[in-house]
Order: sequence, then structure tokens, then C-alpha cells
Amino acid sequence: MRRPVRIGAALLGVVGLLASAACSAQPQAVNKQTIKIVYQKTDSFTALDKVFQDAKQEFEAANAGVTVDLEPIQANDDDYGTKLALAQRSPDTAPDVFYEDTFKVRSDVDAGYLLKLDSQLAAWDEWSKFNEGAKAAGRGDDGSIYSVPLGTDTRAIWYNKTVLQKAGISVPWQPKTWEDILVAARKMKAADPGVIPFSMYAGKGTGEGTVMQSFYELLYGTGSSLYSESDKKWVVGSKGFTDSLQFLKTLYDEKLSVTPADALDSNVWKKVFGQWLPQGKMGATVEGSYAPSFWQKGGSYEWAGYAQDMGVAMFPTQRGQDPGGVSMSGGWTLAVGAKTKTPDLAFKFLTTAVNKKNALAFDVNNSQIAVRTDVASDPGYQAANPFVKDVSDLVGVTHYRPATADYPKISLAVQQATEAVITGKQNPAEAAAEYDASVKKLVGEAKVMQK
Repeated sequence: MRRPVRIGAALLGVVGLLASAACSAQPQAVNKQTIKIVYQKTDSFTALDKVFQDAKQEFEAANAGVTVDLEPIQANDDDYGTKLALAQRSPDTAPDVFYEDTFKVRSDVDAGYLLKLDSQLAAWDEWSKFNEGAKAAGRGDDGSIYSVPLGTDTRAIWYNKTVLQKAGISVPWQPKTWEDILVAARKMKAADPGVIPFSMYAGKGTGEGTVMQSFYELLYGTGSSLYSESDKKWVVGSKGFTDSLQFLKTLYDEKLSVTPADALDSNVWKKVFGQWLPQGKMGATVEGSYAPSFWQKGGSYEWAGYAQDMGVAMFPTQRGQDPGGVSMSGGWTLAVGAKTKTPDLAFKFLTTAVNKKNALAFDVNNSQIAVRTDVASDPGYQAANPFVKDVSDLVGVTHYRPATADYPKISLAVQQATEAVITGKQNPAEAAAEYDASVKKLVGEAKVMQK
């Protein structure tokens, strides 16, 4: 009677051995990791989303067990910055890699949002392919690099040839002075009162668009500046500041630009790119080198005739003084979050997103000026749109926003000054005086100089 019992025990032992063998034969579980990527995406800006989608596929295929979590923020520039800052407050919501505007690098370094990348960049063999000037955009006050550039841009006058020609203005058009702009704008208005002759942004609604595409084009064309790099101080009391506000006042008072109500609309640029210029209802606007990205095939406002109908001109200095023209450059970078738990993995994804293939796609689809030398020399980049050479040449007369931690507050004060003038709340002298007082309050008397 005991035999069945002994046989059962033996069978159980065999089963146990088999089960143990089966378990040991299973593949080891992969250590799964997730990295979170935060960036901006809008109806008109999808180029980066496409790059990240491609980089995600490429990266996950090469890194088993790693999931790339793409978290685009649907917002304009200012709202994107606000939402990104909120996400940075907690390790649970902070991104591993994120899209960072160049003018916010130093303030965000001070806030503790960006990881220092010096050691990773020293070991990355493609860092030498990036333009030295562009690298500086990601540098902090301590001299270290905190972000890697995606591309840069310039600003120019974009004009509709047909509108100008109807007003008797010959093309190609290149104004030599501010007065040339006003004369041409008045001719366009006289030829067709329904046309918006010359658009320049103003007010807080368009945020950095107001200063980069408008006020700084004027200010730096007077010989004045916002900030003295040599003295490390903010400039107040300059005649150029008041003259710049006066030019905007003239444009708006004479109804040569958009209405103040349109100017204060944060989405006015959609009408500029999507309606007024393509439909021949606007003569010219001051905008970035990325303008063709809206009109080319696949852009938000496809316009088959843009290459033939549009022209580009350098924004002139106030009285035609050397160097004859002015532009502003900015751009965006990719950074690794300081709160990341996987810094090496996050940096590895960053380098995938900015490799030659992805950088070329971003620069072509977003009409960016290349920051990688191998992209700049690529035939596909050079043939991307007919204005590449014109806008790239403007790098020779361009300026950059002060790379200081307190710049964002100064920018807002400038935007407020332009808004006060175009709405008639203050005259240029009053708005300039209030700006001066605001700067002194924001940064302290020791950081201000009269020039």
C-alpha cells in the first residue's frame, strides 16, 4: 500500500525539477525604463513633433526596454514656458528632456531646471560639428553648456510683390532708412485703402514676437542697445528707445499697420501668414526666417505661389548708417532636466534627436538656419526654399537677446511700453520713462546705466 505513495512523491519531485528547469530557462526580464520628453506643439508648429516621433522610433529600436514618452504641450511660446516651469517643480512631473528657448537658458539654469552637460558633450564625437556661435546659446553664466542648439533664425522684411507693384514700388525692394518704409507704406495705403501696408507687432499679446520681430529691429538700428555687454548693465534713457516707440506710434496712428485690437491678439500672426499676405491684403511684415515653413507644402498655410509672390529685404538702420541693416536671432535648444533619474539615457536621446538626419528634417521643415555644419552644406538644406541664402546672409548684421537671468522680466517691460504707445495710453516719452523706472525696480540701480 505504500508503493503508490512513494511513486506519488517521486512524481512530485520530478514535476518540481521540471518546473524549476522551466523557470530557469525563461529569458531574464528586461529592466524597463521610461524617459519623458516635453516640447511645444501648435497647429502651425509640428516640425519638432515629427522629429521627436522619428527619434522615438529610432531610439526605442536601439535601446531595448526603454520607452520614450512624448508629452507635447499645446500652447504659444509664453504659455509653453509657464507650463514647462510648472512641470519642473516636482520630480514626478519634471521632464527628462525638453525644448528650451535660448533666451530662457540662463534664468532656467539659475532656477535649477537644467542639467550641466559638459562631461557628456566632451565624450560626444558630433559636438564638433556644431557652429561655435550657436553653441554659446546654451551656455550658462558659469561658462558651462546646459543645452544643445536645434537651429537658429534671423528676422527680415517679407513683402508681397504684387501689393508693392500696384502702389508703384519697384521690386526687388530694399528700404535704406525708416523713412523709406513709411513712404512705401503710405503709397500702398493710397493705392488701396483696404490693404495693411506694413505690419509690426506690438503689445504683450504677441510676447517675444513683439520684441524680436519689431522693437529690437528698431532699437538696434538706432545704434542703441538694450544691454551693455561690456558693462554688464541695462541701458536706460537712450534716445534710440524713444525713437523706436515713436516709429511704432507713427505706423499705428496713420493706420499703416494692423489695428491695435489685432495687435493685442496673440493669434494675429495666423492672419498674417494664413490670410493677409497670401490673399494680397498686406504689403509687408517683419518676421523670422522661418516664414516659408508656413507656406511650403505640408505647412499650416500652404501657398503654392509664395516663392514667386513674396520677396525678402533686410530691415534698414534708422538713417541708413552702417552696417546698413539689422536683424535679430534667437532659436531653440534641447536640454536635459536637472531632476532626471537617468541623465545618461536622457542625453543619449537628446543626441538622437539632433543627429544629422533629424536636424536636417527639422531645419528644412521649420525653415531654420542650420547650426550643424554638415547640415548647412547638405544639398537638401540649401534647396529647401528659395530664400535660404537671403535670410542666412542676415547673420552678418544680426543681434542676440541679452543672455541674462533677468532678461524675461525686461522683455515684458518693453512689450508693455509698446502696448501703451499703440493704444494711446502714453506717448513715447512717457512710455520710455516708465520703462526706465521699471528696469531700475526690477534689477536695482547698480545694474542700470544711462547711455
